[in-house]
Amino acid sequence: MSMSLLVFLAFIGITLGITYWASKRSRGATAYFAASRQLTGAQNGIAVAGDYMSAAAFLGLVGIIAFQGYDGFLFPVGGFVAYVFARANDTGEAVPTMKGTLDMIFVRRPRPVKAMASVSTLTICTFYMIAQMVGAGALVALLLKDSGISYRTAVVGVGTLMIVYVVFGGMLATTWVQIVKAILMMAGATVLSILVLAHFHFRPGEFFAAAGHVAYHNNGQAVVKDFLQPGLRYKPPYGTLDLVSLGLGLVFGTAGLPHILVRFYTVPDAKTARKSVMWAMVLIGSFFIMTSILGLGAAAIVGPDYIATHGGNNMSTPLLAQRLAGDLFFAFISAVAFATILAVVAGLTISASTSFAHDFWTSTVHKGVERHPGEEVRVARMAAFGVGAAAIAIAIGVGPAANVGFLTTLAQAVAASANFPVIVLAMFWRRFNTWGAVTGLAVGLVSSLGLILVSPSFMGVDASSVSGAARHVIQARAWFPLENPGIVSIPLGFLGALVGTLLSDEPAAGSKFNELLVRSQTGLGAEKAASY
Repeated sequence: MSMSLLVFLAFIGITLGITYWASKRSRGATAYFAASRQLTGAQNGIAVAGDYMSAAAFLGLVGIIAFQGYDGFLFPVGGFVAYVFARANDTGEAVPTMKGTLDMIFVRRPRPVKAMASVSTLTICTFYMIAQMVGAGALVALLLKDSGISYRTAVVGVGTLMIVYVVFGGMLATTWVQIVKAILMMAGATVLSILVLAHFHFRPGEFFAAAGHVAYHNNGQAVVKDFLQPGLRYKPPYGTLDLVSLGLGLVFGTAGLPHILVRFYTVPDAKTARKSVMWAMVLIGSFFIMTSILGLGAAAIVGPDYIATHGGNNMSTPLLAQRLAGDLFFAFISAVAFATILAVVAGLTISASTSFAHDFWTSTVHKGVERHPGEEVRVARMAAFGVGAAAIAIAIGVGPAANVGFLTTLAQAVAASANFPVIVLAMFWRRFNTWGAVTGLAVGLVSSLGLILVSPSFMGVDASSVSGAARHVIQARAWFPLENPGIVSIPLGFLGALVGTLLSDEPAAGSKFNELLVRSQTGLGAEKAASY
């Protein structure tokens, strides 16, 4: 049995043990959905970091930098800056979903909002989950290729484990898997970053000089490029707009990601939630600094050509580990990436299944009435099977070549366009009402998805590898020339919410605005609201 397979099996054994332990403690809705709101600020902050530092970061972002240098830096920078906008509000919901904040305002007609919030959550989680599953399949297939495991088999295996974690362990198991994974990831990234710097004798000038002269083949031509100069990805005529659009999606999208929002309902009060944010920002900021070192290191030490022919850009980090420290460290880094994927897809699955069970099944279909004790938890568990199966099928259809970092930015663009405008207006505009929320969610969701589907990336056009007039011709084939829709769809989301509010009359909409404001800032009343 190979060392890689032994490391994988060891981690799977640890996480299944955590799931078994958590299953004994996940009794009741609050325990299953919110880990009984008993996590400390440090525990939840590490789990938040674990949830956010996904395969997109550890594999995809490093891969983007390894192939496109300076132009890839905005991905980690935008991901970190986003936490300035990720407010840790606490509205005291026992069942944590995005509509928890909205419920406090839309007391007269909450069902349309809950239905749209559920659709938005499921869409965003599906996009995000596809990225993780693609990374999982490519990674496991590469690492265990000697065992005869294919990409398709790897995706099915990861999806099955994900369903087990969520169905049996709930939020508590998901949280502790994320904590273990975050610690392993920080340790692995730190050691690998030190090895990269040691390769260049801890001399920054030598490191950057190597990154400034990277040799590779572009369209069959041997070239040497300066990876510290912009223009490898974002080129005229649309490069500037695409860069701004990406930044908007990254910065505002994180604040609207459902699986990040629900993490702030697992602590007892708003003060602890804010401590969680501080822990998360320190870990995420440190990690994203290291992704830049790893990306440039992979380009200079391993080379884009070798990476492209040995698993593709998603494998930049494991291949760098193998080149610097051999097969054992390669197996460890790959297992860390595998742990990353399992933890994040578990978080996404519980967020999506919770939203379906609470927002759609109980609140919308059955008008807020749980007909039988424990029904909501049972429906959430069944929804986890459906969400997992859908993610497996789509990931197999997408294939291993898609960059997981780029796929994740599309999920964030949808979150920034649909969820973020509604959350901001609900928190700060007293007049904001039901139809404003519904319209904002719908317009943001439809516009972002529509623009993505007619963009170069989803119309079989790769416009990132050419420049000048040729790039203009290629992008002209797509109906929407930008890879990222945020620069158009985010303003449309705000506009839809504004118009929907102004064209409707709902005097009672702001009746609990003051209560929401106090609770979100202080956490007062959260424990009462969260109890059954």
